[in-house]
Amino acid sequence: MKKLIAMPKLSANMENGLLVTLCKQTGDDVQKGDVIFEVETEKVVSEIESEEDGKIVKLYFKEGDIIKVDEIIAEIETAE
Repeated sequence: MKKLIAMPKLSANMENGLLVTLCKQTGDDVQKGDVIFEVETEKVVSEIESEEDGKIVKLYFKEGDIIKVDEIIAEIETAE
């Protein structure tokens, strides 16, 4: 089953975030709690963790991209 990872809304005023670091690449295995990417907002850089065990099957953006809240950043293939 594919799970979609979207840009989270990290503050009440957040409209978009800067994708600072991709910690995982297409084909990488991830475990629940692994950091997938880091996002910079106006005030802070936040680590975004996987909520699933699985494998990264697609990345939609690259480091340095500005991404709107709720836009899909990655797909994870899970066993479920």
